[in-house]
Amino acid sequence: MSLMEHGAVRPVAAVAWTSNSSTCPKDFTLISITEDGATANFTRSFAMKSGYYLCYSKDLKGGMVVSDIRLISDKDSIPHGYCFIAEHLEAKASVWKKKRVCIRMVPVGSVDTAVLDIKVTAKSKMMLQHYTYVGDVHGYVLWCRKGHFSNPMPQAKPRSVSLDLRQLSIDQPVAPLPLRPSNPPPPLPNNKLSQRRHSLHNKDTGDKSADGSIPGLTGTSTEFPIEQHSYKVSPRH
Repeated sequence: MSLMEHGAVRPVAAVAWTSNSSTCPKDFTLISITEDGATANFTRSFAMKSGYYLCYSKDLKGGMVVSDIRLISDKDSIPHGYCFIAEHLEAKASVWKKKRVCIRMVPVGSVDTAVLDIKVTAKSKMMLQHYTYVGDVHGYVLWCRKGHFSNPMPQAKPRSVSLDLRQLSIDQPVAPLPLRPSNPPPPLPNNKLSQRRHSLHNKDTGDKSADGSIPGLTGTSTEFPIEQHSYKVSPRH
């Protein structure tokens, strides 16, 4: 099975007319020879010094692909969603307008089938297998092949944001950084801690008597002198 049948061939991204290889745009392939060995020079008449060739590109940087090709006469209106192909010609050169090639351009991610290849034959009874007849124009026959394709466009990789950039963000608060092991909080010295405990112990024992009682609240009574007063009683009459 061929690569085209596997869907590994890139789709056509653009089609144009060009006078020769010098006017052919970059990344375009010029069709100079027909499939039956004739020169694929679309000339309007024998008196023309230079004709024009069909060329196509498979550069998908623009994100568009050719989903269909049609050939219409000058009396037909261009179909909806189609456009005439571009012309990259020498000065004073022109393309025959009795029949014009138009294409339909769509975003590469919106379809899974598109035009994969374009070929030209001389106006004869030659048939190209697996190709679709587009039409005849000025003594030549235009063919195209459609099929499935795989999108070769690389996906953008997510950018890594450094910690410094996240700290500059005002939309989302950033949690404070943990203390570094090399800079811990200063510990309390053991000798100071023992001195504090010793002083507190001495204070507690000093407030108690030898038998463990608190002065003023013991069970021993304390005698206080009672002042005696004499009273005179008057006799009754």
